[in-house]
Amino acid sequence: MQLRPYQQEAHDAIICSWGEFDRTLCVMPTGVGKTIVFAKVAETEVARRHRVLILAHREELINQAQDKLRWATGLETAREKADETALNSLFPVTVGSVQTLMRPARLERFPRDYYTRIIVDEAHHALSASYQSVLGYFDAAKVLGVTATPDRGDKRNLAEYFDGLAYEYLLPAAIRDGYLVPIKAQTVPLHIDLDSVRVTAGDYNDADLGSALDPYLPQIARAIADHAGGRKSVVFLPLIATSERMVEHLRAVGMDARHVCGVSQDRADVLRWFNAAGPGAVLCNSMLLTEGWDEPTADCIVCLRPTKIRSLYAQIVGRGTRLSPGKTDLLLLDFLWHSTTHALCKPASLIAQDEQEYQAATAVIDAAGGSVDIGEAIEEGKRNARLEREKALARQLEEKRNRKARTIDPLEFALAIHDDDIEAYGATYKWERKKPSERQLEVLAARGFAPEDIQDRGHASLLLDKIITRSQLNLASPKQIKLLAKFGVDAGMMPFAQASAEIDRIARNGWRV
Repeated sequence: MQLRPYQQEAHDAIICSWGEFDRTLCVMPTGVGKTIVFAKVAETEVARRHRVLILAHREELINQAQDKLRWATGLETAREKADETALNSLFPVTVGSVQTLMRPARLERFPRDYYTRIIVDEAHHALSASYQSVLGYFDAAKVLGVTATPDRGDKRNLAEYFDGLAYEYLLPAAIRDGYLVPIKAQTVPLHIDLDSVRVTAGDYNDADLGSALDPYLPQIARAIADHAGGRKSVVFLPLIATSERMVEHLRAVGMDARHVCGVSQDRADVLRWFNAAGPGAVLCNSMLLTEGWDEPTADCIVCLRPTKIRSLYAQIVGRGTRLSPGKTDLLLLDFLWHSTTHALCKPASLIAQDEQEYQAATAVIDAAGGSVDIGEAIEEGKRNARLEREKALARQLEEKRNRKARTIDPLEFALAIHDDDIEAYGATYKWERKKPSERQLEVLAARGFAPEDIQDRGHASLLLDKIITRSQLNLASPKQIKLLAKFGVDAGMMPFAQASAEIDRIARNGWRV
């Protein structure tokens, strides 16, 4: 099959990254075909005579990986799950359940070098003890982690195990390129008090959430009917009992609602019903459908299972971002969750890269009074956040200016070209935290940067990437930007030739404006 451009880029970047790192990451949002990407990676590695293990933690993900491998590559796979084993199989690819493989008696049946490539689906789980037991056993294998988690905090956590990031395709780019639908957030002015909810194992306690939500269910049902009555909605709730009660309240306001959970005997029938249903259908579930379930026709998501975990929130919303004929956008209904002690994920969490962006964009969404495109809210939030950040950075630079009149401060460069990556840089992976190489410092010094201002190897690499990209685009060099700034000329986005001409003009005028 023909890969989409970004899928081909991801495939090639992963193969290239394995030449440098043993454990690498690929970040792609839900709905853009990351399973297809790792299926093609598996195909490439099989052609190179490697034996590949694909690890997943749910039946749906295991089945999905097998189906996509067969469809995209023609490869049949062995299974390592329950009574099925891949040991001595003729198939070079195994799809394995981590719950099965983690057992010592099961692992030790395999030679430690049995698999030379391991692909971890939903890699945000890779740090758990179950995954680490399997990855630690096959410790000579190169590992690929695939995840939809984009934010810096989660990347720092994953960097405890993974060495680097091979490829990243973020949600805004996927929407811009037309591979996912735009997301519109609608804040519903219903205050739901979470102060009585405890936190267990890093997230809100499900039982407490169920109790806290119960009094609000009739109002929530009415809000869904009012704002999403003409859509197909998926509602995520913390408990089976809460989901069942939600269905009753939705039916009371005229919605065609059904419930599904892990023990539902009619689970397949309910999912088929939702697939065929028209506008006004509502599918309630107690966190069953967060992974491995695709239903492109869903065009409204209601998250009534508030969470502190961004990756979980992204999975929930990702159930509705896929393209479908006639579908123009995804509506994300958000309520005014009230907690004085704990932060939680909201629509801006999907795109915001740091807390400042998140707070600024959330303020835009909450103040909108109607549905607002989260991409536009983020851009407005970014502009607001950037203004505040640049004011603070400008004050820092003013303090340094007398001391370092002849060199270019990286923050000064970032401000001039309005670059968020340099402004907010922080080392994530181990290679980034190493000292800059002599060659990096030599090249940066030649371009006007002081070696003592370069934080680490990742910082140097980022600056060099930006400088090289600007050179390829024929934009003003760092030295030109700094020189022209002395005369009040903003050359951040000025072409190189224009900057040269401007400098020549000022020089001919005796270095006066």
